Amino acid sequence: MKQRIRRLLKPVTVFALCAGLATACKSLPEETSSTSALNLTQFVDPYIGTGFHGHVFLGANVPFGAVQLGPTNISEGWDWCSGYHYSDSTIIGFAHTHLSGTGIGDLGDISVMPTTGAVKVTKGTAENPESGYVSLFSHEEEKARPGYYAVKLKRYDIDVELTATERVGFHQYTFPKTDEANIIIDLKEGIGWDLSTEAYITQLNDSTLAGYRYSKGWAEDQKIYFAAVFSKPIQHFSSYQITDSTGTTVPASKGNRLKGVVSFATAAGEKVKLKVGISPVSSENALANMKEEIPHWNFEQVVAQADAAWNRELQKAQIQTKDTAQLRTFYTALYHTMIAPSIFNDHNGDYRGTDNKLYKNAPFTNLTTFSLWDTYRAAHPLFTILQSDRVNDMINSMLAIYQQQGKLPVWHLMGNETNTMVGYSAVPVVVDAYLKGFTGFDADLAYEAIKTTAMQDDRGLKAVKKLGYIPADSEVENVAKGLEYAIDDWCIAQMAKKMGKQEDYEYFSKRARNYQNYFDPQTRFMRGRISQNEWRTPFDPFVSRHMKDDFTEGNAWQYTWLVPHDVEGLMQLLGGEAPFTQKLDSLFIVEGDMGEEASSDITGLIGQYAHGNEPSHHITYLYAYAGQPWKTADKVRYILSNLYSDKTDGLSGNEDVGQMSAWYIFSTLGFYPVNPANGAYVFGSPAVDQASLTLANGKVFRMKAINNSPENRYIQKISLDGRPYSKSYILHEDIMKGGELVFEMGSSPSYSWGVAQKDRPKSVLN
Repeated sequence: MKQRIRRLLKPVTVFALCAGLATACKSLPEETSSTSALNLTQFVDPYIGTGFHGHVFLGANVPFGAVQLGPTNISEGWDWCSGYHYSDSTIIGFAHTHLSGTGIGDLGDISVMPTTGAVKVTKGTAENPESGYVSLFSHEEEKARPGYYAVKLKRYDIDVELTATERVGFHQYTFPKTDEANIIIDLKEGIGWDLSTEAYITQLNDSTLAGYRYSKGWAEDQKIYFAAVFSKPIQHFSSYQITDSTGTTVPASKGNRLKGVVSFATAAGEKVKLKVGISPVSSENALANMKEEIPHWNFEQVVAQADAAWNRELQKAQIQTKDTAQLRTFYTALYHTMIAPSIFNDHNGDYRGTDNKLYKNAPFTNLTTFSLWDTYRAAHPLFTILQSDRVNDMINSMLAIYQQQGKLPVWHLMGNETNTMVGYSAVPVVVDAYLKGFTGFDADLAYEAIKTTAMQDDRGLKAVKKLGYIPADSEVENVAKGLEYAIDDWCIAQMAKKMGKQEDYEYFSKRARNYQNYFDPQTRFMRGRISQNEWRTPFDPFVSRHMKDDFTEGNAWQYTWLVPHDVEGLMQLLGGEAPFTQKLDSLFIVEGDMGEEASSDITGLIGQYAHGNEPSHHITYLYAYAGQPWKTADKVRYILSNLYSDKTDGLSGNEDVGQMSAWYIFSTLGFYPVNPANGAYVFGSPAVDQASLTLANGKVFRMKAINNSPENRYIQKISLDGRPYSKSYILHEDIMKGGELVFEMGSSPSYSWGVAQKDRPKSVLN
């Protein structure tokens, strides 16, 4: 498969990028010779991350769309959280909703499977495929690119093509000659934990079906409505409820194991098209979404529109590199950051809230799939640069959730609060938007939301308010919770300060220092404490007992560094700069047994640094705070080169809804937001020769790395708009002004650039 994809991509020697300028690219097709027509989707390989533990979505969608239309394998298990894994060769249908990169499986709603021959309404098994409708496929007969997916179902000799708009999936099936062509509408099967609780399907006319699917899974109460319109009149329609494990059926239009079957005859090579609109509100709205977004049957036109939509977004970050594999890795990463948050409303603005009430004609685009414990670190800061026109919608969605459920989202999915992961990680996202000057939301409501969320009593917060720490014998994951709360509380303090709320500023600043209560000066690690005078024993900094001890998907080696909001304070706890850097050096080389119950999320290991999981993501950049930025350069370049690639196993851990890819985007460009809400990005080592970021305000921020190469990874000096720039960080406001940042690179560390105390990153900049 990879060889086939590579043959489609012309080698790029020089990839021109400067926005607004014509680009002379001899190795690119003529139609991509100008920025306005630049074809960047050719460098996106959606298969990257479908192997190993990447768990990414494969199929057809548009940026941030409600529909993720793609294949579902018959296999189940952790590596099938998205429904598809590259190791598999089976397909049971093409569902309209999928997750991308999560560690829990859900969705898989409204699955459609074309077949021929006698009707079978169960999926079958891998061991006995003939017992159902499952089909084999080959990667050699499969294609995927942004907005388009195609595969041949070997069992039925049916060519499947898929594309999508925001709320509509568009299917095109090429059938053989048969009197027994079928299309199964599967309202039973879901992905992972998802179980149908009630479904309904009915025929409205000779070409239209409608219904709904309610399910319970990771998200406890999911409701999705649909309307399906066929290009060919329905010759016969029937629906069944499966009554037992052997596949016995009874005619039914409603049930929790419901299947619908459309049948007709087809000529050889006949194309049958199907449009499926979805809605969180009603099948009537689903049909209206379809009429608004695809009022025709021109499949190729929708494919082209989806490609254009992806190109518009990808063109916001244009890079120059001599390495074609790096182009694929970069643009696929950028693509992966825009699968979610996903739209969760109708074209008319209607949506279903977390309180299960219907909200009509909302003045913002309501969104869902907020994996905030992951994405607050880099994905959301990246949105403030490249998706600033969508940031207000994200914040307004979170504030609506707050009004509906009484707190900001933790991990929001399909109108449900899953309460997955620790912290109240919507807080850094809301605060970051406010401090960066976004004004498209109610700032007073936003402050009310973050403060109310932080003043609850559940999830260990009662102890935080009373003791300043969570006793280890009262809550699992107590250290992880406490450290995340400290980060969130620091953010609240900064917003309070900006709004003139001095008392709140002092209170939450004190809570932000609670991380100190988990630091044991004897072991020099963060660890669980039972009381003010007693630590939990036994203690082993290597051990990670998944969901059963003081940490979340990690150990003390990794969590000791989870203080991105007060690096200077952590440095003092560790004894100063020299002990701080010595222990940081040790993190990347020390080895030990994490125990049999260690989370499978702890991957991408360099010593005990775990790049495959989010708590480690900022750590390589901490050297700059101690005046040793060259060590950051070493580590960042190693990770970029060794823990990401353009292969199916090109991610070293779960994509986590864009966070793994956001780290790659930032780090390739040469900087990273260590502190999620102080408006600064710490320099690392730019891994491309040039880059330009096209901003929503019409300005362009350009970066150039002179003498850049794998060996020349160390920044020697920097200039910003032609003036020397000695700081080892850059402010968001300077990026948004546009301009040009020039790095001069070298093969040996510079012991002068970024080293002086005044030039180092600071947790508080004003």
